[in-house]
Amino acid sequence: MSANRDGKPVPATDTDRRRITFAADGPALVAGPVELVRADGTVVCSDRFLVAVCMCRRSKNFPFCDTSHRKRSRRTD
Repeated sequence: MSANRDGKPVPATDTDRRRITFAADGPALVAGPVELVRADGTVVCSDRFLVAVCMCRRSKNFPFCDTSHRKRSRRTD
């Protein structure tokens, strides 16, 4: 299931599915286009065919990766 803009569940179809690849010590690579909803509710869109989503939270362009993770390795718990 996915959710619409109101947060209500909507059944996903095969054409709605997006592949997400998690890179070791790097970003999550999402097959685009994508619409990301931040914690404060703002929506960020990207029409690129592949979108790098920051996982380390060091990016100056968060939620998108700017390769800041290369300066230090990510902590593993």
